[in-house]
Amino acid sequence: MPIPADQRVIALVDDDRNILTTLSIALRAEGFATRVYSDGETALKALRDNPPDLAVFDIKMPRMDGMELLRRLRETHMLPVIFLTSKDDEQDEEAGLMMGADDYIAKPFSQRLVIARIHAILRRASPVSDADGGENADTVQPATTSRILVRGRLQMDPARHMVTWDGDPVGLTVTEFLILEALALHPGVIKSRNQLMDAAYPDDIFVDDRTVDSHIKRLRRKFREVDGQFGAIETLYGAGYSFTDG
Repeated sequence: MPIPADQRVIALVDDDRNILTTLSIALRAEGFATRVYSDGETALKALRDNPPDLAVFDIKMPRMDGMELLRRLRETHMLPVIFLTSKDDEQDEEAGLMMGADDYIAKPFSQRLVIARIHAILRRASPVSDADGGENADTVQPATTSRILVRGRLQMDPARHMVTWDGDPVGLTVTEFLILEALALHPGVIKSRNQLMDAAYPDDIFVDDRTVDSHIKRLRRKFREVDGQFGAIETLYGAGYSFTDG
């Protein structure tokens, strides 16, 4: 049956059939359409040929694991991705975030939590019109305006989710974009990890400090790929981060 044009599509990739079935049922009850895949190799072709609105997949899978699936997917697509994995290890989490995952949830998990994070990421990925308000600049509501943000060599276009540095494009995930925008809106102002969490995770979803730190590391790495001397994101130990456009 064809999927209605306005229905969001979630792809689930996991070799655990029970997880695929139960999570798919829960997502359909929330109004989503779902596509399920039991291994990374099959999923990669399908995700490239017919990208969903968001993908959720495990790390440990047959034929192609989640890390490799994400790496190859990121060569051509920037669709939001959530890792759902039994590997509850800081190094695995950081590796996934460094490769471009938007979120990371360890098994065993709450279906309610997974659905809440999916809703949050999809809202962050959807531009909001100017009429939706947001005049207080200190309460960061990224994407409430289509105006291009220029800070020195940095240019951010929220409407098209595009970022350039000295004219060179920098591909960012939704979460990376929102964290960078929160910093760039107020150059020189120190933003605590909690403030950056609020900018990128506005739905009372718990995110620990190391997740924000991993996003910052990944932002720096991406900008240094186009400018080896990039140093516009500064760390103030014990306080947070700031952006300098000088």
